[in-house]
Parts: sequence; structure tokens; C-alpha cells
Amino acid sequence: MKIAPSLLAADFLNLGKEIEKINASEADFLHLDVMDGVFVPNISFGFPVLRGVAKACQKPLDVHMMTVEPEKWISKVRDLGAAIMNVHQEACLHLYSTVQHIHEAGMKAGVTLNPATPVSTLEDIISELDLVLLMSVEPGFGGQPFIRHTLEKITKLIELRERCGSKAIIEIDGGVNEKTGAELAACGADMLVAGSYVFGSDDLNAAIKRLKDV
Repeated sequence: MKIAPSLLAADFLNLGKEIEKINASEADFLHLDVMDGVFVPNISFGFPVLRGVAKACQKPLDVHMMTVEPEKWISKVRDLGAAIMNVHQEACLHLYSTVQHIHEAGMKAGVTLNPATPVSTLEDIISELDLVLLMSVEPGFGGQPFIRHTLEKITKLIELRERCGSKAIIEIDGGVNEKTGAELAACGADMLVAGSYVFGSDDLNAAIKRLKDV
């Protein structure tokens, strides 16, 4: 299982030390939630902070744009050296074009679905995607309880992926811990985003290892 700790749950007064812990851990990516206070009812961090994080972090960056018009930020995300740019299906008027532009910028393209958005909405584009992120909480805030309907959505997404010949990996974000991680792994998830469970642990790397082994 691939693990992407979410920086949103880190101690922002000691951000440098938190990133050092991630660098020394077995994490596969660092997940960065960019929130604009419009698409979601919260604001996280902007590009001045992200540039500092990108310089310090030795892990590939998985940038999750919880913003309206995420296509406006493709070049800035590229300039961070991000490996993956995730955009919300609900925020993109021209999703196919946005995915193309992400690829042209040299990044892997991910599309995120909110809990109430069916996986069937990706039928005509999933073959173009490198990753699909299913939100297992409502986007915008950390620490929410896991939405169990996500398990059924994984099964449907796997069926759609196979039917369309897609190689997109399945990432899950929200309410991930050792218990829910094991359930998600059993359903076929490939990658887990974990915030509170990782950064709230006394031993960050041990928490990551437990998730990798689910």
C-alpha cells in the first residue's frame, strides 16, 4: 500500500521538523491540500508556503486542488516540481482539457470525486487518468469520520477501470486509520491519504508503516 501523509494535519508551528520526519519515513508521497475558501469552506495554504515545503520535502508531492478553476494553477503546481496534480471533477467545467494540460505540464493527472459524486461520471475520461481520488469525508476539514459508502464506490470504480482499460490507481482521502485502512485495502485501494492518524501519532513513521502493511 502506498501512503501519502496529509500536511494539513501537521504542526504548522514546527513545519520544518514535520517535513524532516516525513523525509525520514517510509511515506511514498506528501499530500498537499490547497483550499480556497470558495470550493470548500476553509483556507489552507498558498503557493508561498508550498514553495518552501517543496524545497524541504524529499518525497514526491501529491497536490490536491480543492479550488474553483484549478486549471488556472497548473503552471504554479508544475513549478513546485509536483509529481501529481489532483483536481475535483465538480470544479472543472472542461475536465478533459484540464487533464490534458496537466499531462502537458509533465505531471500525472488525478481526478477527485466528492462523497456524493458517482464514479460513473468518470466513464468518458478514466482511460486518460493516472489516478482517481475518492473522498471518504466531505472535503475541507480534517478529522471527520469515515464515510463507509466509500467501500462500495471502490468496487464500482474497479469495475469501471477494468471495463475502460484504465490503469488509474485508486487513492482514498479521509478518516483513514489502521482499521479503515485495512478495509480499504481489502476492497482494492492502492494508495491512502492519512492526516490525523499519521501526524497525531507519537511515532509518525510507525503509523505510516502500520498503514503500509494493511
